[in-house]
This record gives sequence, structure tokens and C-alpha cells, in this order.
Amino acid sequence: MVEIQDVSVKEQGVPRIIELDLEDPEVLVILKALASETRWNIIKNFGQKTDVCEIARKINQTEANISAQIKILEKAHLVTPKFEIGRHGVKKICELNADRIIINI
Repeated sequence: MVEIQDVSVKEQGVPRIIELDLEDPEVLVILKALASETRWNIIKNFGQKTDVCEIARKINQTEANISAQIKILEKAHLVTPKFEIGRHGVKKICELNADRIIINI
């Protein structure tokens, strides 16, 4: 399982770091999740908490595609989804789990 550690303090809070050893099977899951250009763009366009619809608009993709890509990022423990009541039903809000990923060789 991915371990998220809190280390030094930044102005806006504590950075969250995922630190893994190369032998950890989660390394491959994370690297595969980051290997997609779409998922890379999703992560680059995250705010602190980001709505799936907002991400879809920002990177010009369908909401269905973004939801599928978010599920892969969830399995890699890179994002955590939360559901909130929106204007037209429930909206999925995602939050990044880490500010930094360290892989020890």
C-alpha cells in the first residue's frame, strides 16, 4: 500500500509525499497511471479540490473519459474522490493525495 508521509511545512500547509521503494509493487501502478498523457494533464490541471466537469472543460475531454481516467488515478492512490450535491445531481470532487512522489532505487 502507498504510504503518504507528512514532512516539512510549506506556507499553504504540509506537503504530502508518497515515498516508495523500487521493489514495492505499487511503483508500477503509479508509473502506469502517470504514463498516460490524459492522466498527466488531469494531474497538471488539478486545483486543491477539483470537479470532474471542470477538469473535462480545462483539457477538452468528455466527462465520461475523465471519470474513467480518474478511476485509474484512484487505484494508484494518487487522488481521492468525494461526492457533493450539485445543481443537477451529485458531482464528483477529486483531491490530489500527494504533492511529491519519491521512488527510492
